[in-house]
Amino acid sequence: MVITNFIVNFIIRLASFFLMSLESALQSLKRGEFVLLFDSAGRENEIDMVVAAEFVTPEHVARMRQYAGGLLCIAIDNNFATSLELQYMHEILSDSSISNKEMIMGLAPYGDRPTFSLPVNHYQTYTGITDKDRALTISEMAKIFNVENKQKKFASSFKTPGHVPLLIASKGLLAARQGHTEMSVYLAQVAGLTPVTAICEMMDAETYAALSVDKAEKFGKQNGIPLIDGKELLEYAKVN
Repeated sequence: MVITNFIVNFIIRLASFFLMSLESALQSLKRGEFVLLFDSAGRENEIDMVVAAEFVTPEHVARMRQYAGGLLCIAIDNNFATSLELQYMHEILSDSSISNKEMIMGLAPYGDRPTFSLPVNHYQTYTGITDKDRALTISEMAKIFNVENKQKKFASSFKTPGHVPLLIASKGLLAARQGHTEMSVYLAQVAGLTPVTAICEMMDAETYAALSVDKAEKFGKQNGIPLIDGKELLEYAKVN
């Protein structure tokens, strides 16, 4: 009985700790600050820096470039993508006339289809790759979510190919796919923000691989950035 009570109390404390961590992450997102997001050891085994797209400035892009170093992308809600008449890149290529269709990626090594769609630049950018240019592309993409004629505004405001890939979250979000795309969009929704996020994988210049959880936790503590474990996020969202 004593052991059982100990286990129950431990689980309760652990759940309370995660809820505090989640609340900290949501408050950070609402303030336009970063959160770190780990998917799982059985998937990509990567940690992304995440920020709500509506708040992105050149400083955000510079920090992601310096401290993450992966591919900076815009993750968007599936319904939003549908309103823009966007498709996944593998669908676009499958429907195209290219002859080398065997090159089109099916399932990635970690078991999912990639969520890539079009890479875009905002029409007011110059090269599209500078911190200022990418910040403009990301923040302007978030603004379209609240426009009445989204597809028309999108087509008139963005050009492709560009320097910031769009990622389309799966229908059903975490119930359908448990990637950084879906997790970051879910966090934005729970925070009551526009379901558009900027995400970038954290790389390790010493190992030339993805940054470990231990190193990410250390980075987060040093910089006041909360880290969310994808497994615990799935439990919170009641996804098996």
